[in-house]
Amino acid sequence: MRRAVHFGAGNIGRGFIGAVLSKAGYHVEFVDVNEEVIKELNRTGQYTVQIASEQKESFTVNQVSGIHSSTQKQDVYHAIAEADLITASVGPSILPIIAKDLAGGLTEAAQKEKLHELNIVACENMINGTSFLKEEIEKHLSQEVKQKVNEKIGFPNSAVDRIVPIQHHEDPLTVEVEPFFEWVIEQGEWKGDVPVLEGVQFVEDLNPFIERKLLTVNTGHAAIAYLGLAEGFTTVDQAIADPSIKQKVEKVLDETSDFLIQKYDLQEEEHQKYVHKIIGRFQNPYLSDDLSRVGRAPIRKLGAKERLVYPAVSLMKEGKQPEGLIQAIAAALLFDEKSDEESSKLQHAVHEQGVKQAFAQIADLTLEDELVLEVEKQFTKYAEKR
Repeated sequence: MRRAVHFGAGNIGRGFIGAVLSKAGYHVEFVDVNEEVIKELNRTGQYTVQIASEQKESFTVNQVSGIHSSTQKQDVYHAIAEADLITASVGPSILPIIAKDLAGGLTEAAQKEKLHELNIVACENMINGTSFLKEEIEKHLSQEVKQKVNEKIGFPNSAVDRIVPIQHHEDPLTVEVEPFFEWVIEQGEWKGDVPVLEGVQFVEDLNPFIERKLLTVNTGHAAIAYLGLAEGFTTVDQAIADPSIKQKVEKVLDETSDFLIQKYDLQEEEHQKYVHKIIGRFQNPYLSDDLSRVGRAPIRKLGAKERLVYPAVSLMKEGKQPEGLIQAIAAALLFDEKSDEESSKLQHAVHEQGVKQAFAQIADLTLEDELVLEVEKQFTKYAEKR
């Protein structure tokens, strides 16, 4: 049986990536720091995935096991050396951490002449996540091992999309996910034969898929969170059910659609169908989530290459005024969630420096950039209403 090592045994790891790989005939070894989950994976060798829909369908994922990344380091290295495929869904900020383990496993395999052709794929909500992971891995490799890794290991980027609702289960392994999913992988960077993975699409040019997802799903989700919180809502379903919030979110996605259609020469009718499907997913009552959870990590989400600022800056360079995105960005600067470290840092920066300087620094823009000035105006309007 083929062997896949997946870093991250959370809801996306189990409910999406691990489920796809298991169905394709891989034995999936999850690497994670959650001791309870790892123990249960090894005890049962299976778990249940529930579909968040009216039908409440479910299925069992078999042929799985777990390795604790902190206490079983040598087992992690051995699994990496023996793997036919390595994937990860740990969150962008954790990629540099797992890079050390990946480098350790690849180094050990190279030293024992066991390094063989395989692929490492980061399945994260970020552009070129695998390329970033590769750079982090290489920081921990000798020049000799780095050369061998470049010869043997493929690092294809990928785009992933599946919404996971808030959930609590008696069984720590049970996970609920939405019916829809999309996993697209860059075929040109794949080493060896392309496997058959049901529902997974291999493409030559990944960029349109990455940006379409980032600037529709992620931008839309962020807009609902920040605009909804600014108006006093607490959950996604409450916010999107409000006609005013829905209209604002649709305006945001009209603007990102304008940018995407022009940049990638997309068929407008097909893209609008995609947008309509995404809005329908946000309205799924079985996918309700706390807006405070969706909005977490606002500093990252306000980055220059991220879901809100990137399309807004691009449209303004074309002489267009992205009013919806400006509203969403201003609302994001109001995000105040005590349990989120980035939120605390953001609010401290806004309080100490003023919104203009704080936003310009986060978004890597000048103080006199037109977007900075327009966001400051909108932020002031929000602040006056509070």
